[in-house]
Amino acid sequence: MKNTILTLQQRKQNQQKITMLTAYDYTTAKLMDESGVDCLLVGDSLGMVMLGYDSTVSVTMEDMIHHSKAVARAAKTAFVVTDLPFMSYHTSVYDAVLNAGRLIKEGQAQAVKLEGGQAFCEHIKMITQASIPVIAHIGLMPQSVLALGGYKVQGKDYQQAKNIILDALAVEQAGAAAILLECVPAVLATLISELVSVPTIGIGAGAGCDGQVLVYQDMLSMYDGVSSKFAKSFAPIGEQMKQAFKQYCHEVTEQQFPASIHEFAIDDVIIQNLKSEFLTDNRSIV
Repeated sequence: MKNTILTLQQRKQNQQKITMLTAYDYTTAKLMDESGVDCLLVGDSLGMVMLGYDSTVSVTMEDMIHHSKAVARAAKTAFVVTDLPFMSYHTSVYDAVLNAGRLIKEGQAQAVKLEGGQAFCEHIKMITQASIPVIAHIGLMPQSVLALGGYKVQGKDYQQAKNIILDALAVEQAGAAAILLECVPAVLATLISELVSVPTIGIGAGAGCDGQVLVYQDMLSMYDGVSSKFAKSFAPIGEQMKQAFKQYCHEVTEQQFPASIHEFAIDDVIIQNLKSEFLTDNRSIV
């Protein structure tokens, strides 16, 4: 049965943790879906992990739609959430609703995610009124990294912590179906999870959230080392991939691959007839 926004709400009510991973392509999304991951997040992090940008700010709506469609085709059970990229909703409420609709209609997402708290409540309200579920992203917001002065833990002093709580309460009131908390102290995230009735998904926000999300390249060690304190390596897939690529190069250059078992056969008589026809002194005339 396909997961929906109601599935996430029921998980919170039943105190069952929600699992979410980023996904950007059909093959990976299919593996995650078949493994029982509850939610697939087509994050604008694809700008860095798939497109090689230094940050998420260069990601376009077309990028998000392209990758979202691929993931959605694979998600038979998992709930698909797609990010609204930088400047796709900041300019006006109209743009926010329009672009959210594109992610649903063209990108086949089931919900959209946008970064921002109290300042974007009107956007969340109007997107929700268009029957599009919204996940609000508060705490550390990568699209605002220049204004925040870098990738830093948010909410460590009283005023910052209070503002994050106010953001959470405001986006819930505006109609957000869930809240993603990034890089905030664990105790603060636990408090917020108790204060709001909608599910909270944490990344670098401790075990008190209703669910967890990681960038899959991080949890599979597809980069050298673990990229963030909050990330955990669940398998050394990156190293295994490099070893496989090296082995492939070695076997090709040493003429060990392809072997006879990888080849297709043809009748010897046919080859002899072809050689007789083409391997002659007159072949250059043909």
